[in-house]
Amino acid sequence: SRPRSRPGPRRPSARTSRRGAAAPDPRPRLLVLLVILGLVLTGVVLRLGAVQGPGGRRFASVGLSQRLRSEVLPAERGAIVDRNGEALAISTRRRSVWADPQAVRDPAAAARALAPLLEKSEAFIRDRLTADGFFVYLARKVEDPVADAIAGLRIAGVSLLDEPDRVEPADALAAPLLGQVDLDDKGVSGLELQYEKELAGRPGQMVVEKDPGGHDIPAGVHELRAPVAGKQLELTLDRALQYETERALADQIVASRAKGGLAVVMDPATGDVLAMANLVAGGPQNPPVPSRDNMAVTRVFEPGSVNKVVTVAAALEEEVVRPEDRFTVPDHLRVADGNFRDSEPHPTKSMTVGEIVSESSNVGTIMIGQRLGRDRLDRYLRAFGLAEPTNLRFPGESGGIMLDPEEWSGTSMATVPIGQGVAVTALQMLGAYNTVANGGVYVAPRLVRRVVDADGRARETPHPEPRRVVSEGTAQAMTAMLERVVTEGTGKAAAVAGYSVAGKTGTAQKPGPGGYQAGAYLASFVGFLPASAPRLSTIVVLDEPTPFYGGLVAAPVFSQLAATGVRRLGVPPDAAPPGASRVLSVAAPPAPTTVPTTGAATTPRRPTTTLGRTTTSRR
Repeated sequence: SRPRSRPGPRRPSARTSRRGAAAPDPRPRLLVLLVILGLVLTGVVLRLGAVQGPGGRRFASVGLSQRLRSEVLPAERGAIVDRNGEALAISTRRRSVWADPQAVRDPAAAARALAPLLEKSEAFIRDRLTADGFFVYLARKVEDPVADAIAGLRIAGVSLLDEPDRVEPADALAAPLLGQVDLDDKGVSGLELQYEKELAGRPGQMVVEKDPGGHDIPAGVHELRAPVAGKQLELTLDRALQYETERALADQIVASRAKGGLAVVMDPATGDVLAMANLVAGGPQNPPVPSRDNMAVTRVFEPGSVNKVVTVAAALEEEVVRPEDRFTVPDHLRVADGNFRDSEPHPTKSMTVGEIVSESSNVGTIMIGQRLGRDRLDRYLRAFGLAEPTNLRFPGESGGIMLDPEEWSGTSMATVPIGQGVAVTALQMLGAYNTVANGGVYVAPRLVRRVVDADGRARETPHPEPRRVVSEGTAQAMTAMLERVVTEGTGKAAAVAGYSVAGKTGTAQKPGPGGYQAGAYLASFVGFLPASAPRLSTIVVLDEPTPFYGGLVAAPVFSQLAATGVRRLGVPPDAAPPGASRVLSVAAPPAPTTVPTTGAATTPRRPTTTLGRTTTSRR
């Protein structure tokens, strides 16, 4: 028998070798995957800790800010009322149309529906409705019927917003004085601009938490900070007297075919402005309309003969003349290279100082001015307030135009005494006459009596102390002369039945770029009543009227306004017969604190406007 061989190790087959090479050991891969997952999990845990830990407040804040919607709540603008509480400017509510472009589903269809109601083009509205952002205005402060119609359309993304709107219950009454506000209810001119801080108030805020669809979250944030209403301005104006002033002035502008005019009515003892009218011609077929600016304080003019009151009062105060002194007065006088004439030719005659005033003699006034001298005349012009802005601090107010005496020309000693070569505002000129009415004491004008907050607390507006300019004796003598102007002289048309009136006429040729304008005049009258105890003062200025004499066109307006004013204020007649002599009892103003008899403050250069040109105010 054949011996059996011992079995040895089996050789792997080719099939077995191929199967082992295709399936390597998976454990290394699993290990790498576990490491990666561990790292990711660790990162998630760390990030979760960062988000939910102390540093997570920032992320919560970001999320909250995406849900919060803030809306500004405009404050109601303070009212402007007259001295009796009658409204001149108030705020009401008007609806504006706005849209959230992100919420408008069909801009084209919405534009077609809104265009005819808003009176805007479809293209304009469609551009707004497709703009970036979440808020655009489509129209501001629309009329109520328009707002109601838009609300009825129920267009997604289009809403209405209540906004304050400024209205004037008396229409355009005192418009240049009150000023205007813009679409955002901010003052841009006049008192609205000057007292913007007091009138504007403080806006509030509404904060609401909304979901992504724009709906309020019931349990979310709801915060309200209520707006604080603006303060009320109580003016010195009398609304009824303001209306009558504008009406009388408008009638005369039409009757005299003037380019425009202004009038100011005051209480001389307190400085309160009772009326201030500024009108320009409205065209051949239209009535006069309010001027664009408050001309009574922003524009200057050469005062002409009304300025003679300062020249004569200064000469009386300096005792270079007395009321009874006589001058030999020709009808013309040559000074330097200029020839100056009275308004009407006359033979050389003897005239008292009072007659020079009542007949408004240019030559006689120049002779008085020459006695006074350049420096003293300049000092009194400034002391009467004709070279600096008044206390009103009204936007754009002019300080007048007056040269230093060192800059005077050879003819200035003739022109300045008769109101040429200087320029003043109407309010400045009226202030000079108030000084005479107050027994020689200057009282600064006042337009705002007090500011009243929403709780009824009132703050009186600051008012400078009165100051003495001339003595009471000088003021009484000057008043008597001004009475003669009305009873015997050029101002007879200014008389008021039952009252003694003191005043002065003025007729001044308008200056232009190349000299005085031929045929272009300003006619004026300034005065006060009753002369025995003044309670009312008025200036009237007409621009290029026909005829152009102040005694013919401005004095009648003064008479009408004065008669209305004394009735309105309840001033009793003083029953002074025309021309009667008496000792004047001038109303006592507040006690003065300064006596500006020497020197004058320097008035800085400031832009001003004449009735037809822009100039620069000088000291």
